[in-house]
Amino acid sequence: MALMTSFGRLLFVLVFVLSAWQEFSEFGVDGGPAAKTIVPKFDMFSKHVTTHTGFQVPEFEIKLLVAGAIALKGIGSLLFILDSSIGAYLLFLHQLIATPILYDFYNYDYDNEKEFSQLFIEFTQNLALLGGLMFYIGMKSTPRRSVKKKKTLKSKAH
Repeated sequence: MALMTSFGRLLFVLVFVLSAWQEFSEFGVDGGPAAKTIVPKFDMFSKHVTTHTGFQVPEFEIKLLVAGAIALKGIGSLLFILDSSIGAYLLFLHQLIATPILYDFYNYDYDNEKEFSQLFIEFTQNLALLGGLMFYIGMKSTPRRSVKKKKTLKSKAH
């Protein structure tokens, strides 16, 4: 059973490892294609947050956001494979921040069905990853109950 859970964690975390590796290899001086993709989405997300909450999102370089995402995914993945709940928390934090920014289906009209549908599907897939991480964290934090075996009474031979 231990081999099965280790293999399951490895398969689960491959999404994060491959994504982090791709972003790292393309990073460059400007943050690479990931930074170029995030800039308009992050600006739109910041406007939504400011409009709806009044809270001003601080400005910073997007390449630092990409570097932070790479670090969260890389370190979190390694720790998750080693069965550490800290790794799960790091991956959870990444998903919690990245999902509403990257998969902003709410910025598109339902009439633009192709773009809306694609982003909505990716958004829900990331929610499933979040759910899996929450399940793992919950299982790790729940104390295990030991199952007591019933003692069989031995009959005394007279």
